This record gives sequence, structure tokens and C-alpha cells, in this order.
Amino acid sequence: METYKKLLADNKEWANAQNIVNPVFFNKMAEGQSPEFLWIGCADSRAPADRITNTQPGQIFVHRNVANLVVHTDINMLSVLQYAVEVLKVKHVMVVGHYGCGGVKAAMSRQNIGIINKWIRHIKDVFVKNSDELAALKDEEAKFDRLCELNAIEQAKNLIKTSIIQKAWKNGNAPHVHAWILELKTGLIKELFEAQAGDTSSIEDIYKYEL
Repeated sequence: METYKKLLADNKEWANAQNIVNPVFFNKMAEGQSPEFLWIGCADSRAPADRITNTQPGQIFVHRNVANLVVHTDINMLSVLQYAVEVLKVKHVMVVGHYGCGGVKAAMSRQNIGIINKWIRHIKDVFVKNSDELAALKDEEAKFDRLCELNAIEQAKNLIKTSIIQKAWKNGNAPHVHAWILELKTGLIKELFEAQAGDTSSIEDIYKYEL
């Protein structure tokens, strides 16, 4: 069997199993969604949001890209964020990185890898911003791990810099913002940073909008 056909066969098996366990599962799912969480994660195939959090369809709204970046010119990500915050009224937004991230690893090098240079340039900026801390780490693996963490933290702070989050906070909507990191070797997630609704103390004044 062709590998892609196996995906279709496995989908049919999964759907049948769900109907046996819960005959109204798909009818309820088709009625709509009301997730509490927006997960902004890495596109890495080893980091699926639902599997590693043991959640069901409808519980997490997901956006994924290379190295879990929050870029202020990325209309795709901003559209997801606005919909999640303003329409779905999510209560938490998590930026979730992972150790061993290929995008972060590439950003640490000077290798020319084509169009993705422009994307991972944002991670290089994180590297430069934290160069003193990273330079103090003599072990390259430790430096790599720390940049994965710093990248997740910086992207979470980038969320707070958006007018979408700041407007929601001003209007009484309360999505907390988190930076998490996944350890692939254990499957466990560690929290690195949290900003409760209304807390803009982690960003400079120039990024705070008069709303």
C-alpha cells in the first residue's frame, strides 16, 4: 500500500473507532469549536500539539511554523491570533518551542540555506540580543538549548507587542501569554515565561499602544 493511502485507511479506522466509543462525537464536533487555548508551535513533525497534551479535537486552536516564530509582518499568524483572541475568546496563548529545533540550529550558523534565511533571521536577532549570556556558555549543546528557550520567550513577548493582545487586555478579555519548551527526549513541557492579562512589564514602552 502506498504510504499516503495508509493515511486514508488509518483515518477511516480512527473515525469508525470514534463512532463506536461515542456515536455523537462527530455531530458535536461539527456544531462548532470553543477552544480555551491557542498553541503557536514549531512545524516539526515530532511536536503535534494534541498528542503531547493528550487533548481532543476542539480543545486547542493551532498555528505552526518553522521555529515557532511570532513575526509582526506575518499576516497568517496575525490572522490566527486575531481570530483566536477576538472570536474564539481563548484564555491562554502559548508559544511552544522544543529542544533540538532545526530552525534554531540553522540560525546559529552562517550557512546560506536559501529563502529560509529571511525567516530565521528573526532567530539570529534573538541570538544577538542575548549574545553575552550565550557567549558565557562554552558547551555548544548548552548554548543551542538555551537559544531554543530564549527564542520561545522572545516570541511570547512579541505577542504582547501586538495591538491584538493589548486591545484584548484593555477590553477585559484575558488571554494569558506563555512561553513553553518541549523536551523531545522525555515528552515533557517546561514553562519558561508567563504574562498574565494586562501585564506589559516585559516589553519596552515604545511597543505599548495608546488604545
